[in-house]
Amino acid sequence: MKYTLYLFIFTLCVSCSEKQPTEFELVTEYFVGFKTSNYEQIKNVISDTLTTISGDYTTVFTPETYYQQFQWDSVFRPEYKLISTEQNNNKFIATISISCSKFEFLKNNPMICRRKFQFQSGKITNIEELDCSNVNWNIWAKEVETLVRWIENNHPELDGFVHDLSLKGAQNYLKAIELYKERVIE
Repeated sequence: MKYTLYLFIFTLCVSCSEKQPTEFELVTEYFVGFKTSNYEQIKNVISDTLTTISGDYTTVFTPETYYQQFQWDSVFRPEYKLISTEQNNNKFIATISISCSKFEFLKNNPMICRRKFQFQSGKITNIEELDCSNVNWNIWAKEVETLVRWIENNHPELDGFVHDLSLKGAQNYLKAIELYKERVIE
């Protein structure tokens, strides 16, 4: 009985002495998870409910549904670089550079974006894209539109790839880009 009491007190003391990761550490781990293609690392720092905001789009994820987003993103072999962070008034803003085959095709590679992170109970709960300072959205839209029209006319089996955020959708997006580039070479 004494042993059990000592073990309980020891466990309680160790649990109390473990420090919570800082917001900087959470965001760093989050991006390292993307950089190393390690979803478990990302899952460990996000909340059971993660809200992302990008422009007019707000999406609420569970760790399981966010894995689908991670898989979609991974198809384009992105390279994430954490450029800088700033923290004030309960706001944590990270500036990141993202390079990938999709952005290269859309003539906006790398993308330099600022994202605001919010936290609760030592986990990331909200990620809001504030801006992407170097992106030319007109060129982006023109390139997407050109690709979508070409696929509709030449490979209708891939039609809808641009709105399909599943793993298969990303694979179809990549295939559409490759087919379009081959057309240009021929």
